[in-house]
Amino acid sequence: MSCNLQSVRASGIALAGLALLATAMATPAAHADSATQFKMVRSQNLPKNCAPHAVAHVSIKSLGFAEQMTITAAGLPPRATFDAFVIQVPNFPFGVSWYVGDLETNWKGVAKKTFVSRFSRETFAVAPNVAPAPKVDKADAAKNPAFKPIHTLHLGIWFDSPKDAQKAGCPNIVTPFNGEHDAGPQILSTRTFADDKGPLGRID
Repeated sequence: MSCNLQSVRASGIALAGLALLATAMATPAAHADSATQFKMVRSQNLPKNCAPHAVAHVSIKSLGFAEQMTITAAGLPPRATFDAFVIQVPNFPFGVSWYVGDLETNWKGVAKKTFVSRFSRETFAVAPNVAPAPKVDKADAAKNPAFKPIHTLHLGIWFDSPKDAQKAGCPNIVTPFNGEHDAGPQILSTRTFADDKGPLGRID
């Protein structure tokens, strides 16, 4: 009997905990969500026949602990893969950059993907001192340079493959902007915003 009573009590505690968690998840945050929307446009200095109608719409909203960013791109080559990066400045040399994830277009050349991370004025990188770096790929550096906090408030999208870029009438060049560091050229960016006023800075 005592064993069954303990089991009932344990089940009751577990159910109460689940109910409390469900209530917490359903309760809106005390502060109002911050949100913004903006466009990405074709990168500068591209040939006229290089995906001439490429464009992307970006929406970001605060989740409190991080941000949710949705990128919807159109006018891209169909059935191709692209790589999204948060970058320091929108144009070459791009500055400090970090890999967000991939977008894959459908047969219409449209891609939509949602990411959750830090996409706000608190998005930054810092290297207090030099340290050894893991050598995952041949192109990787053996160590990092030391630098003070640098905010990365712009976005860029690159062709995952230089061959796909060439097929689309774009430059057949190799850049480090994918997981294997053999991506193609940048196709979209937030270059309509000033270098020091990237759109991610709109989110508090």
